[in-house]
Amino acid sequence: MKFGKEFVSQMVPEWREAYMNYNYLKTLLKQILIFHRRPESLRPAATPSKAASLKRRVSLFRAFSGLTSRYGNNNSPKKDKEDEVILVSAMEDVDEEQGEDGSKSYQTIFLRSSEDGGDLELVFFRGLDHEFNKVVQFYKTKVEEVVKHAQELSIQMDALIALRIKVNNPNSSSSSSDTAAVSPFINETNTGPYPLEVIHEEQEKRPNGYKMASLEVLNHVKLNATSGTPRSTVKNVFKSLNFDLHFNKTEVRNAEEKLKQAFIEFHEKLRILKNYAFLNQLAFSKIMKKYDKITSRNASDAYLQMVEESYLSQSDEVAKLIERVESAFVKHFCNGNRHQGMNTLRPKAKRDKHRVTFFVGCFFGFSLALMVAIIASVHARDLLKSEGRTQYMNTIFPLYTLFGFIVLHMLMYAGNVYFWTRYRVNYSFIFGYKPGTELGFKEVLLLGSGLSVLTLAAVLSNLEMEMDPETKSYKALTELLPLALVMVVLLITICPFDIFYRANRFFLLVCLWHCICAPLYAVTLPDFFLADQFTSQVQLLRNLQFYVCYYGWGDFKKRNAETCSNSEVYDILFIVIAVVPYWIRVLQCIRRLCDGRDSTQAMNALKYFSTIAAVVTRAIYTQKRGITLKIVAASTSGVATIFSTYWDIVMDWGLLCKDSENPWLRDKLILPNRSVYFIAMVLNVILRLAWMQTVLDFHEAPFLHRNALIAIVASLEIIRRGIWNFFRLENEHLNNVGKFRAVKSVPLPFSYEDGYKSL
Repeated sequence: MKFGKEFVSQMVPEWREAYMNYNYLKTLLKQILIFHRRPESLRPAATPSKAASLKRRVSLFRAFSGLTSRYGNNNSPKKDKEDEVILVSAMEDVDEEQGEDGSKSYQTIFLRSSEDGGDLELVFFRGLDHEFNKVVQFYKTKVEEVVKHAQELSIQMDALIALRIKVNNPNSSSSSSDTAAVSPFINETNTGPYPLEVIHEEQEKRPNGYKMASLEVLNHVKLNATSGTPRSTVKNVFKSLNFDLHFNKTEVRNAEEKLKQAFIEFHEKLRILKNYAFLNQLAFSKIMKKYDKITSRNASDAYLQMVEESYLSQSDEVAKLIERVESAFVKHFCNGNRHQGMNTLRPKAKRDKHRVTFFVGCFFGFSLALMVAIIASVHARDLLKSEGRTQYMNTIFPLYTLFGFIVLHMLMYAGNVYFWTRYRVNYSFIFGYKPGTELGFKEVLLLGSGLSVLTLAAVLSNLEMEMDPETKSYKALTELLPLALVMVVLLITICPFDIFYRANRFFLLVCLWHCICAPLYAVTLPDFFLADQFTSQVQLLRNLQFYVCYYGWGDFKKRNAETCSNSEVYDILFIVIAVVPYWIRVLQCIRRLCDGRDSTQAMNALKYFSTIAAVVTRAIYTQKRGITLKIVAASTSGVATIFSTYWDIVMDWGLLCKDSENPWLRDKLILPNRSVYFIAMVLNVILRLAWMQTVLDFHEAPFLHRNALIAIVASLEIIRRGIWNFFRLENEHLNNVGKFRAVKSVPLPFSYEDGYKSL
């Protein structure tokens, strides 16, 4: 693989704009190469201008080499100053407006600009300087951030250690006269000036020979409320956001868990910052060697020496912090087990497994074979014209379409994952998966195709069911196949053993629980993203309701759904079930409004209210009919469609920006073909109009049963949601890129008084 592609593949997606623009510089070098390959007769005449005079002026200030080479050393010959190509200088950069002083900017003076093609090389070095200054400034800013973060974590660890002592030994003194706070980032050797190496030496040693942390810190800190739990949410209604310390083991355990996660994320940020510095240094080395090769000059030595002496190479804060974080993590969170600590801090990269690809191919082949067998069976027995056609479509068909909806949704999600990965949308970070546990598109296809095989096999079995001519009842064992399949899926989902991607199943169940308990939990992106998926799976939820009715009241024995169709309670629940996903989103919007004071969440909640009104009126119309209900249903659905479509395209996707660099789209796009965005917007509008089949009474075509039409409309909504998923996460990713946000922000367990510093 060429370095350019390798360089891009190893970039942190959210920091991509801060890396050296290798492709741009390589383009400038290609222009220089093209110029040198031209015949001399076709080259433009060189005109001595500012560049030539600049070279002459610079040469006037060089040290005199001596007529007899008295400054030279014959034993170790050096390069003649007259053969120099560039002069690199570092200048102090003072910004009075921002109050920044002491930072350096680097400038390269090209000494051969009077030669043929020198103007192109001059442009190259200007671009090179711009990229290098950009990289150094970004790196310096990030180093300052991690140093401040390290100081914050030091105070947090002081509080945790003091809390441990207080809980394990309640009679311990809180006096700090004979103790000192032990920061995890302290350099115990104290060998050099470093911002985190300051430590107050204790007055005397403990008898056992080690330092005890000061309990004085507990007088200046409070325990932060865990606002993400239902219990704390209820408490926060009546109390302040900060809780006093009660010195119990539960507080210690919760604080340890939060600080442990904070250390993991901080270590991840340090690692990517270290990798950032290394990759950029390598990129500057590669581009300068490419320049030397194209121009047959020797400028790389001088420039790379400047790179080596710059802050990017000389700064060792990140390396020191990595060592101290690892040491502190192993000591305080892993009981000194370094192997365990390193496995936690540096998880192994996920590797593709060939058996996954093999089984995906097998399951898809089995699915196609079963589909052919089903079609052949239906055609051979002429089931589409049989007397039991309507009975089958009213009972068995809804039972199996539930699995069809799940499989289709998984296929759409697999497509999303594939394109997110291809275009480097960091979906793993956005969703908050643990490193190495995210499912690739092949794993998702494996689950979807496996469920497809089970479903199609059960459908083929149900086609062969025979009814007892005397009792006109079906064999209970065979009629329970759909229910058994549901139970298998549920058991696999909640299985506690480490099979079938346990980490992902647990993650899904946690998000589902947060949705059910809304608004008691703080709303994160995975929570409302999952709730949005359920708003597109209303028909699946209604099919689950049908399962309860069909098997709960024993209708499955005669393959008859009269109990469900003639029940008023069932009709009411039919409406309530459809409202639940949208109501969850309303509650989530209210919670986000209260937490973040974001006024747009109020409008978002209003959008879902309009959708609830549309869903309820359409459901009532399908049950009772009437011209008035038809007008009301059409009106509410039209308003909800306009509102939701606008929100999808403008708020969720960030498109339709009139004055953007890409007209009517947005400034930054991931997909190279802009027409895809316009096609997606048009498809979103068309697919959102699927509700019209309800109002316009397209319930049953001559060749299509009503339930089949409902299944098709529901499938179109799932496809629309799959398209929405891609662009929604693309917009979220670009927002993270704009803020250079590549690591999760973990809430810390303690808050301290303003101006308080670690003892």
